[in-house]
Amino acid sequence: MQLIPAATVIVLRHAQEVPEILLLHRHPGLAVQGNVWVFPGGRLEPSDGPPDDTLRAVRACAVREAWEESGLRLAPEALVPMSRWVTPEALPKRYDTWFFIAVPNPVPPVRIDQREIVDYRWYSARDAIDAHHAGRILLSPPGFVLLSQLAALASLDMILAQVTAAPPPHYRPRLVFLPDGACTLYEQDAGYAKGDLRASGPRHRLWMGSAGWRYEESSQV
Repeated sequence: MQLIPAATVIVLRHAQEVPEILLLHRHPGLAVQGNVWVFPGGRLEPSDGPPDDTLRAVRACAVREAWEESGLRLAPEALVPMSRWVTPEALPKRYDTWFFIAVPNPVPPVRIDQREIVDYRWYSARDAIDAHHAGRILLSPPGFVLLSQLAALASLDMILAQVTAAPPPHYRPRLVFLPDGACTLYEQDAGYAKGDLRASGPRHRLWMGSAGWRYEESSQV
């Protein structure tokens, strides 16, 4: 199955205590991520640039989608790559999505179309995760993981330092179905190669069960 190139931008702004992140609420009737709260983003279009210049094209895609979905004008050169995600093989439609960080200053007013995007809100990473746990919003698996990582960083300087300290990680989740949900394993997890949730060793996974979601990352077990 051919992967669909896509790009997403995590827009952050200064706040009184910890940075806030823009989340958009997709219309519940949409076939792709309907009712999910997401970062601005979407699939690559031919106008975004030649596919042989991947990073330039996905930057252009992220800028275009941010404008179309939230009314925010972002500069391509100001986007910082955070990670790259491939949809698990078990799913029918698969994307190869770049996630970027952007910190516009000043932040223009958010404008949504009330059709594809029906609401928006600025959340701290921790508040977004808590809202997901409480059932007030629904996050995507990559969104939950990235917000969990950002929640551990207390300032924009810390976020940018961490994101630029190493090349952006490439996530190729392995999906394991469970009686009460599913678990996605990432390559650093000891059970990744065989999909063995009980393998001893490092953990890097997202549990998605009926009792809630839990991101687990540790070097030893």
